[in-house]
Order: sequence, then structure tokens, then C-alpha cells
Amino acid sequence: MPPNYFEAMNYDRMVSDYPAGDAFVAMAKTLSRDELFTRQDAAFRKTMAFAWTVPFYKRLWSSAGIEPGDVRGLADIAKLPVYDKSDLMRAVEEHPPIGDFSGLETYPADSRPPLIFQTTSGTTGRPQPLLFGPRSRELQNLLLSRIYALQGLSRQDVVHSVYGHGMVNGGHYVREAITHWVGCQMLTAGTGVETRSVNQVQLMRDFGVTAIIGFGDYIKRLAQVARENGIEPGRDIKVRMISGHMGTDAAAIGEAWGGAEIYDWYGVGDTGAIAGEGPDHDGLYVIEDAQYLELLDVDTQAPVADGTIGDMVVTCLYKDDVYPIIRFNTHDVSEAMTGASSIGLKLKRIKGFLGRSDNMVKLRGINIYPQAIGTIMTTHADALNGEYICEVTTDGQRDEMRVHAECRAPDPGLAERLEGLLRERLGVAIAVTLAAPNALADLTQIETRQKPIRLIDRRKDG
Repeated sequence: MPPNYFEAMNYDRMVSDYPAGDAFVAMAKTLSRDELFTRQDAAFRKTMAFAWTVPFYKRLWSSAGIEPGDVRGLADIAKLPVYDKSDLMRAVEEHPPIGDFSGLETYPADSRPPLIFQTTSGTTGRPQPLLFGPRSRELQNLLLSRIYALQGLSRQDVVHSVYGHGMVNGGHYVREAITHWVGCQMLTAGTGVETRSVNQVQLMRDFGVTAIIGFGDYIKRLAQVARENGIEPGRDIKVRMISGHMGTDAAAIGEAWGGAEIYDWYGVGDTGAIAGEGPDHDGLYVIEDAQYLELLDVDTQAPVADGTIGDMVVTCLYKDDVYPIIRFNTHDVSEAMTGASSIGLKLKRIKGFLGRSDNMVKLRGINIYPQAIGTIMTTHADALNGEYICEVTTDGQRDEMRVHAECRAPDPGLAERLEGLLRERLGVAIAVTLAAPNALADLTQIETRQKPIRLIDRRKDG
């Protein structure tokens, strides 16, 4: 009889291989780089052995001229080609309905683990299947709980989650991480579509929420909704911490919620949590025993130097039961940080999510990331409320960008000052148009999407 979820998970082995909570923090402070590499290499070899049985990887690697003996360990990983979502979606089209990258067919029928099935949001096309076995699913949850523990989330907290649910993976594994591993009370409100924003802030007040988790843009919007309905963040809702995908607008989000402490973390649906901010607020610590992160040049895929932006390419060292992930290009960009950790963790750090390489716009030879534009403007203009969208058009043979930004009150000279600031910081002319509060909501879809739209590319229109 095939194993059930709990039998296939193998809890004792899981927590031995990947300690959680305080045990993880202790490991991160004492494990040498050599010891870490030994762990990484052993996990990589096991994952590689599994991947060689999976049709997707056989096809990918053989087409690149790779044979099983060519990659003997983690030191040889650069020999392998990177791949991205487009390759996975091509596999789904050719091998419906879930592609040929799960590896489930490699198991005998009586030992095949249950399949945990979620998808991406599908905002850029057909949703991509996200596949887990019980072991990799529970480890995905455990890794996120490590980050929450590092940030101080505890069983005494009442957590309000604005992550979406439905078929999308994020809201589900966040809920599992908190209920299975952290153990605190949780309100799974979801997006503004799942639970109206005004109802959300009333729930937060009524149930005494102390922590909020989710995407920063919508969390900041909820603070505005609360005040519009006579509920004062920090007084009526005593939120002490906010954790999620904050981008680089953490200060404004914390201020909107009455001085709550803000923590950032990074991960994608396929891989789970990759890195998280600690109490030192000095970059995001990569969970290196479970995630091998490379930063590669957007154009050449060569490794970039520390302090240089590159695509985040991830190998999940823990995902050795269903859908192995080896050199997956997220197309999210970041850069590595240097210097020692002030809290004694021996893990590498990154600056976090800095934009998407496939959302990058090249203006007069300069790479422009919409997320960076929003950060520059909101940190230098208090009159802006943080909501913006970039619009790219073609004027003859030249691409042009205009930023539409919401402003709390009319300011005749602000647009011109912001244009000067962007020219100074980015080295290229970008136009700025100011809009009234909430005027851009239909374009950004802030109320309905976990990740608001920040770029409209009208070059495709003609």
C-alpha cells in the first residue's frame, strides 16, 4: 500500500537533516563554511541522482551535451544549463497536464508518495503546476518557519495573513508553516477579493492582531483603509511586526502601521523560502543548507561580483522526492552583500528582491527596474503615498518612460523635482505625472492582486 502523507514525510529524518527554530539559529552561528559545503554537496548529489531519472532533466541536460558523469558534485554545478518558467510550461504543453518534471513515474506504484499540487498565479499566462511530495512540502514549510523564528514570530502572536489562496501556492504554504511549525493563531484573510479590505481591518481590530504577513503594497493599503474607517493602526490595531515581501519600501510600511517592525523575506512558489531578514535588518540571510543561490549576469549567465545585480538562480538541495529544482532562473534580481553579520550568522546575505530582469526596460543603454523607481521616489518625497505605475512607449525610434505616481495633495513643482531626481539617480530622463490618491488602483490592481502591476509596456501596441 502506498505511503500516506505522514509516512512519506519521515519527520524524524527531516528535522535531523534540517533543524528548525532555535536549533537552526545555533547551526547558522556555528557551522563552518567547509562543513556547510559538505552538507550542501551531499544533498546536491542525492538530488542530482534523482533528477537524472526525470525525463525533463534528461532532455535538458542531454541537449546541452551533459552526461551523468560530467557533474560529480556541487563544484561542477556551473556545467549545467539554467532553465526558467518558459521551459517548464513547454514541458506542460508537450506532456499534459502537469509536464514531465515531477519524477513520480520513477517510483514503484506501491511506494509512490502523495502529490501536493498548487500553481502559480497565472498573471502572465497559463498557470504553472507547482509540485511537491510530503517531504519537500513539509520542508518548504519548515524553511519558512526558520525565517519567522529568526524574526521573532512566536506562539503568542495573532497573525493576519493577506496572502492569496485558491490554487496559488503562497497562501497555503505560509499557512502550513505557521500552523505546523510556529503554532500561533492565524487569520487567513487573503487578498481584497477574498475578504474585503474594510472587513479585514475590522477583523484585525476585533481579534487583537499583533503581526501581519503578506505583500507590502497591500499591507500598506490596508493601513489607509483602516484610517478611512476610523480605525487607527498602532492604537486600535496594535501590530508589533510585519513580515513578507516588502521590496525596499519598509520604512513607509512600518510608519503606516504605527511604527511596527518590518521584516523582509524572499522566495518563489517553486522553491519556497530562500532568504530572510534577521533582527539586525542588514540584508537577507540565505538558507544555504537547503537553497544554493547563484547570482548570474542577466545577459551572459556568468557569475557576477558581490555588489553587482544579477539574476537569482536557485537549486533546491532539499527537493529530492518530487520535482527536483536544479539551476532554476527566477528572473528576480538581487545582489550579494559583503561584511560579517553583526548577529553572528555565518550565512551569505543578499539585498533581497530588487526587480525582475524580464520587467527590465533599457533606456538609452541603461537598465531600468520599475521597483527601483518607486523606491527612489517614495523615499525622497513625503507627499507620495507609494502607489505608482511605469508606462513605456515608443517615440519614433526611441523608447520613453513615464511614471504615474499618486500624491496626497497638489504640489505644482513636485513632478519636475522628481524628474530631476530620477535623472540624477538613474542617468536617463524619465517623465513624471502626478495623480490623486486611489486614481491608479484600476491600473495597478492593488486591491485584487498580491503583486500590483508596476509596468505597462505600450511598445507592443504599435
